[in-house]
Amino acid sequence: MKKLFVLCLLTTGSLFAQNKTTKSTNLETITLAGGCYWCVEAVYENLNGVQSAVSGYAGGKNVNPTYEDVSTGKSGYAEVVQITYDKNATNLDEIFKVFFIVHDPSTLNRQGADVGTQYRSAIFYKNEAQKKAAQTIINAMKKASIYDRPIVTTLELLTKFYKAEDYHQNYYANNKNQPYCQMVIQPKMEKFEKLFKSRLKKQK
Repeated sequence: MKKLFVLCLLTTGSLFAQNKTTKSTNLETITLAGGCYWCVEAVYENLNGVQSAVSGYAGGKNVNPTYEDVSTGKSGYAEVVQITYDKNATNLDEIFKVFFIVHDPSTLNRQGADVGTQYRSAIFYKNEAQKKAAQTIINAMKKASIYDRPIVTTLELLTKFYKAEDYHQNYYANNKNQPYCQMVIQPKMEKFEKLFKSRLKKQK
């Protein structure tokens, strides 16, 4: 847990360093892959400043991939969550810190029992600013030796995002009693809520 607190303290920029922007330009998106998208989506839906967290697929070549296609691990696609956030309420620094705390970026193509390239750790950037911010925090984590193993998170240019099937959206919120939600997602939620208590949409 000590290393997680160190990660929280790593600074790639002041949390709200951006100038206040107008209502029409204050929204930004970033697309992240950190294992099963149900887990990633559940966390970001509760982070203050996040407007939406949508589960989907990115990184492959075939058009209109399905869950069955991606689940083979041969499509090139990763399970991702596209996060839309208000730059007046949060920023990439916080988004990335949450990302690296709620998944393990040092396990190649797996998160826990979920194994396959579709579960890889990846940041799908849409511009050079996002790529630079991602590389900066990764470099900081390496310097601080946050993880015992090398960080394997890839930086991939986002070329296309496909929204996942409707039953994957808000999965945790709609299925909290399912064993996977209780055994896998709930511990991630508890870790997130403990370390980012002041940043939750609804205070516990």
